[in-house]
Amino acid sequence: MQGLRLYKDEKLCSRTAVGMLFGGDGKATIAYPLRAVYRFHAPREGQVHPAQFLITIPKKKIRTAVGRVLLRRRTREAYRLNRDILYPVLQESNLAADIAFIYLSTEKMDYAKIQEKMQELLRRIARDSQQHIASL
Repeated sequence: MQGLRLYKDEKLCSRTAVGMLFGGDGKATIAYPLRAVYRFHAPREGQVHPAQFLITIPKKKIRTAVGRVLLRRRTREAYRLNRDILYPVLQESNLAADIAFIYLSTEKMDYAKIQEKMQELLRRIARDSQQHIASL
């Protein structure tokens, strides 16, 4: 990896990929206040980073745009600093992952809590990727 910054190609933008993620192919795990829906696949042609992600903060849970932006920033920062938990495992097993992080709480959690739960989710996804490769 080339530093700690987030690159554009780490964002999950493809409608097809998002559709497959939420269309039944994805697995889910919860570490309140975050839920992760993820799917493993073979790396796409020219894909540099082994994982792509998206973050969703539902308007139904957090009513103000300012609150949703704040939580999106906190979640993105927690992912950016802790993705090293997941990346080596995916690269070692020659897998790629699409991940969606969904915020579940109606309260604005502080960054420390979000980071702790993000680490827990990334460890679970890494463990599941090892089980996925073992089942193939």
